[in-house]
Amino acid sequence: MHVTITPPARLGHTRLPDGRRLGWAEWGPATGTPVVLCTGAGTSRWLGFGAGVVDDLGVRLIALDRPGLGASDPDPGRTLDSWPADVAALGLGEIRVVGNSQGAPFALACAFLPGVRRVAVVSGADEVATMADLLPDHFRDLVKTVAADPAGAQEFFTSFTPDKLWDMIVPNSPAADRAVYEQPEFASAYRRAMDEAFAQGPGGYARDTVLAMGRWPYALGEVPVPVDLWYGELDTSHSPDQGATLARRIPGARRHLVPGAGGSVLWTHAEPILRALLA
Repeated sequence: MHVTITPPARLGHTRLPDGRRLGWAEWGPATGTPVVLCTGAGTSRWLGFGAGVVDDLGVRLIALDRPGLGASDPDPGRTLDSWPADVAALGLGEIRVVGNSQGAPFALACAFLPGVRRVAVVSGADEVATMADLLPDHFRDLVKTVAADPAGAQEFFTSFTPDKLWDMIVPNSPAADRAVYEQPEFASAYRRAMDEAFAQGPGGYARDTVLAMGRWPYALGEVPVPVDLWYGELDTSHSPDQGATLARRIPGARRHLVPGAGGSVLWTHAEPILRALLA
């Protein structure tokens, strides 16, 4: 399946109340329905999704760089709970939120913000800290390390580079995903987003990873907005059970298991994901 990637229609940053800059990129009409994208692991605002679809649906897609990644200033000691305040500072009014891959826990944190109407978790990183029995041994040990020594784990994750991240993700993906990731146009955009994310060094990625792999500080049973979970049936890397447990923990969550798809669902199934968000 050919996936079209287009450069952002608009790029900029917002000055936050504490003086930090929050970098963002936008696609679609500037007057469209705001949909905030919490990007995947080690990628920047540059990699959007839904080329053409956002215009047809009237979606103003806004991809954000989390602190320390891309064009956003670092925020030492940040937590999952501090991220929603950064999003709220954009003053977008009623919004929908998408969390892709490692962006999932950040998107779910935003579910508690006034004005958020719906959340989509796409190929979402699961709360693995609560799922030890379902994890392979090597991953279980890493999760235990994050819990016992988060500072040491964060230091370990600073050894990652864009090349190392690419080599960890792409060759180990199912063929359905490699057929997307290795398309020259997509690969170029994906690699650019990784390079930009690491432009300030690996600290932002390392902090993200520790937060995502640790205990999430909010109660999933109290999520107040509709949530859709999207997983490809071939995706075995983002969630031990492809979001089944996560769906049970979130009241009223709808789980979509996409046949023949892997972890690249955000790009291969952009239209149904966005239509569900707008419902």
